[in-house]
Amino acid sequence: MNVLLDHFAEFRDGFIGTVEITAVSSVIALVLGLLLAGFRVSPVPPLRFFGTAWVTLLRNTPLTLLFLVFFFVVPEIFFPGMSPFLLGSLALGFYTASFVCEAVRSGISTVPLGQAEAARSIGMSFTQTLSLIVLPQATRTVIPPLSSIFIALTKNSAIAGAFSVAELFGWQKLMSEDGYDIVPVFLWVALGYLIVTFAMSGLFRLLERRMEVAR
Repeated sequence: MNVLLDHFAEFRDGFIGTVEITAVSSVIALVLGLLLAGFRVSPVPPLRFFGTAWVTLLRNTPLTLLFLVFFFVVPEIFFPGMSPFLLGSLALGFYTASFVCEAVRSGISTVPLGQAEAARSIGMSFTQTLSLIVLPQATRTVIPPLSSIFIALTKNSAIAGAFSVAELFGWQKLMSEDGYDIVPVFLWVALGYLIVTFAMSGLFRLLERRMEVAR
């Protein structure tokens, strides 16, 4: 208990940092994942190729390697001076977007083809069909896998602590360097992650119940 009481401010900052990077990277992953899923089912071949290439490359790249690219290559070539928090959020968001894309694409495949054909028959464009007809119906089947994906994202955010991003794993490193027993430190870190993941799990359960009522 002493390790928490003596360094509560640092623990609080690490917890808030974990929540922040989880929230920002989740938004990036969700928006980008939806866009990529649209690319994957698009009738335009270059868009389908881009979506397939993104998913294939990112899903088969170790997340740690992706963090190394974002922290040591991207600032040198594209965006010098970018904050570690933003770099970590982008790396985590881009990586998770590939999994979101596949979850959404699997949900799209559950919608009967006749729905899209009917929309096209009344003159709706591909974008209108996807956003107004297909995605709303696919949402029910997409929510459960998205829950697992975003919980995994929360745990993957620990990697950002190794790249100077203030979050719970970074607090663990600081306490270990100060000579504190590693066991209680890890217990407090695990508790912090459990709070975030349980909150996220509860949010998705609420969404599932809302969608069941709407059925």
